[in-house]
Amino acid sequence: MKLLLFFTLFLLVFCNGTQAAAQDENLPLEKIKLPPGFSISLWARVPDVRTLTLGDKGTVFAGSNSAGNVYAITDHNGKRRVRVIASKLKLPSGVAFHHGSLYVSAVNRILHYGHIEENLDQPPQPQVVIDSYPRETFHGWRFIAFGPDDLLYVSVGAPCDACEADQSHYALISRIKPDGTNYEIYAQGVRNSVGFDWHPETKELWFTDIGRDWMSDNMPPDELNHAPHKGMHFGFPYCHASSILDPKFGAKRGCDRSVPPVIELDAHATPLGMRFYTGNMFPLEYKNQIIIAEHGSSNQRTHSGYQLKRVHIENNKVIKKEVFADGWLENGNAWGRPVDVLVMPDGALLVSDDQAGAIYRISYSIP
Repeated sequence: MKLLLFFTLFLLVFCNGTQAAAQDENLPLEKIKLPPGFSISLWARVPDVRTLTLGDKGTVFAGSNSAGNVYAITDHNGKRRVRVIASKLKLPSGVAFHHGSLYVSAVNRILHYGHIEENLDQPPQPQVVIDSYPRETFHGWRFIAFGPDDLLYVSVGAPCDACEADQSHYALISRIKPDGTNYEIYAQGVRNSVGFDWHPETKELWFTDIGRDWMSDNMPPDELNHAPHKGMHFGFPYCHASSILDPKFGAKRGCDRSVPPVIELDAHATPLGMRFYTGNMFPLEYKNQIIIAEHGSSNQRTHSGYQLKRVHIENNKVIKKEVFADGWLENGNAWGRPVDVLVMPDGALLVSDDQAGAIYRISYSIP
């Protein structure tokens, strides 16, 4: 009986391992096109993985959407372990790490997990930092990150495709103290930002914004914006991109009172996570430049996005944009959708993909 039980367990482990290996092999990473010297590999399998953040001790934390989980991925001598450290949450997409604690956005709530890296096997019960953000799940997957001012920045999307929602509660980027107090609006007229970062030298905020649907296949463009100070209005729902009036709301405000994007991105490409590249692995021309994850279009006849974009900046001005990595879209069908990017201590770039349930590692070596 014991021998039969051992053999059964062996088969289960062997079959599960073989299935996992087959799944890894089924990701056609050889189709990803990168500049010379760059390579991409599978770093971890994480279901429905969304935004990423890095702990002080090297733990990568990842949020999710429909899975309702928060993950912790540790690396020991090249072997990675994926733990579920929180589950059954409502759209726990945003994650941020600050002074030994993990912060998680879950629609109307921001949760706090103290001393988390010391307790990955027995995560503490979270403390509710704040629970007064809007409860709508339409654009309810919030991006959060700590700024150079030690404040937690929280995006709040519009509860609609295009509408005049109360702009003291929606279509904005807010910020709060780590304990949830001192709520204030930093930027308004932001339809749905799911990625932002601060320039490593100027410490100024840059963010992506997803344009509205149902105007046409080619408009309005998605956006990359720059908000060096609070109080700026970026147009939604009255003005899209640089000068496109909304067909329903545009006459009420126009575009002359709005801040235009620093660069227009492809319509419906759905730019999500973005980071300034601060590592030392990539060539020098990548230093302090922006990498954007474009999740891909959902309502176009001809799809756009499904790639990583590189945006060149000089003296706080955008010089140009170009494709950094693509190949997740093939003949109109996507096998993967990039969500977020994260610069690692060794200079490699992690890329999350919620469709494939994977985190990739992009590295560089001199060709």
